[in-house]
Amino acid sequence: MTPLLEAGGLVRIYPGRKGLFGRAAPVRAVDGVSLRVMPGEVLGIVGESGSGKSTLGRMLLGVDPAQAGEVRFDGGPMPAPATPGWRRLRARMQMVYQDPLAALDRRLTIAAQIREPLDIHGIGTEAERRDRVAALMQDVGLRPDQAGRYAHELSGGQRQRVVIARALATAPDLLVCDEPVSALDVSIQAQVVNLLRDLRQARRLGMVFISHDLKVVRNLCDRVAVMYLGRIVEEGPAAEVFAEPRHPYTRALVSSVPEPGRRLDGRVILQGEPPDPARRPSGCAFHPRCPLATEICRGELPLLKPVAPARAAACHHLAGTPATRAA
Repeated sequence: MTPLLEAGGLVRIYPGRKGLFGRAAPVRAVDGVSLRVMPGEVLGIVGESGSGKSTLGRMLLGVDPAQAGEVRFDGGPMPAPATPGWRRLRARMQMVYQDPLAALDRRLTIAAQIREPLDIHGIGTEAERRDRVAALMQDVGLRPDQAGRYAHELSGGQRQRVVIARALATAPDLLVCDEPVSALDVSIQAQVVNLLRDLRQARRLGMVFISHDLKVVRNLCDRVAVMYLGRIVEEGPAAEVFAEPRHPYTRALVSSVPEPGRRLDGRVILQGEPPDPARRPSGCAFHPRCPLATEICRGELPLLKPVAPARAAACHHLAGTPATRAA
């Protein structure tokens, strides 16, 4: 089966800010990331703030151009950003943003904003667009009387439902969800996650789900990719990664998830903060915080390599012996 979305060796470098003394150091926000999403599959991307998750999500849609590497959608290369081919393709791939209030236009009614993608892509007649908006509102749990309201008149959960309805207007094959539930309280989070799960099953949507919330990722995603400082350090089926994490960083993340009846005695506490992306440590970027770090970790970059069927990790000490090395 052809992957719905496939990325190979993506690199995104931003110019750094110049300090008071010295030159500005470039920031490698995404550093050689490769991944794939099959039709109907949900891939979770997790990691601390500053790991490059949101930048990667925008690159997968072509919003942020890659300085190296390639994105392929449905078997073909992604057209260059802002070209007619890219604009046509955007009807098949949409984004759900973290802050629904910032993503919505406060001057337009809810119905007008859900209808906007249909107008942009010229989909349907006037009557068909009106019916499509009504159907989408019903699908995401919004009432018909809310069609004439504005974003500030809705709750946070209702605004996020509007953003989801707008993203679904063109019947896309792929959704990139960038922290779609982080700004919502727990009960509303559950409603939005259940909505995404139902829509995925009903429409066979492929999703890239970016989140800090590991509980949500574990419950929603088929596979998970763990990012640290612009690189994927572990990838595999979500159930297996959460049950038996192989990379030390993944172990620390998984141990932080609270479980009913479980004591916190065995929790892995990471020391220090993530390094400055503009001053990436040599070798394995995680070695300043890793309890297993040795001299090889400080000097050589570990490759992402298979560790089990459908699983991969990048660590020199996965099996007690140095992994395949990258200079």
